[in-house]
Amino acid sequence: METALVPIKEKDSNDSSSKKQKDAKGSSSEKHKGVKNHERAAHHHEKAAKHHREAAKHHKDGNNKKACESTVKALGHHCLASEAEREDVKRHAEKK
Repeated sequence: METALVPIKEKDSNDSSSKKQKDAKGSSSEKHKGVKNHERAAHHHEKAAKHHREAAKHHKDGNNKKACESTVKALGHHCLASEAEREDVKRHAEKK
């Protein structure tokens, strides 16, 4: 039994490079999502820093209850910032 070899049609090199350029640039909605994730992460990092400073002040003043409350708020903001960062990392990983 003979097997016939059929040539594989090569892709046009212009088509693939054009697609890569579009992927690298990304759509405006994708860029907007990325910007929003970074802004959201920055916002929560700033809030966490504020609460950590408050906690330090309360510790200095000897008010451990308020220091604890501020620390819990700071940790909540750290979690929200991490969530925004994870979403951004996922977006970047999907593009590779």
